[in-house]
Amino acid sequence: MTSDLFSVAANGMDAQRAALDIAARNVAAAEAAGPKGSYARLIPQFHLVDRGGGREIALAGTVIDRSAHVDLLTEMVTVLSASRAFEANASVFDLAKRLAERTIDLERS
Repeated sequence: MTSDLFSVAANGMDAQRAALDIAARNVAAAEAAGPKGSYARLIPQFHLVDRGGGREIALAGTVIDRSAHVDLLTEMVTVLSASRAFEANASVFDLAKRLAERTIDLERS
């Protein structure tokens, strides 16, 4: 049970790290212009993958949104959302760690 919590939390943190990475790339390139014009916003796409009797979230890739330029406000909201989700997953990971420690303490007594 505890290993499942570790796995779910770590997988969620990986997904949010990828989302933060893409948002940071969008912000960094917001004012950049390539040879074909302005930078097109990248949007992360995730999917569920069956692994070892469970499911994990995996980055399927990115979608290029050529219809709109990078909006810094949208990217900052994305960063805040991903940061909060990362923090929530880190809290679950910490809870799993404390649960495992408590279980070991109970087995010793």
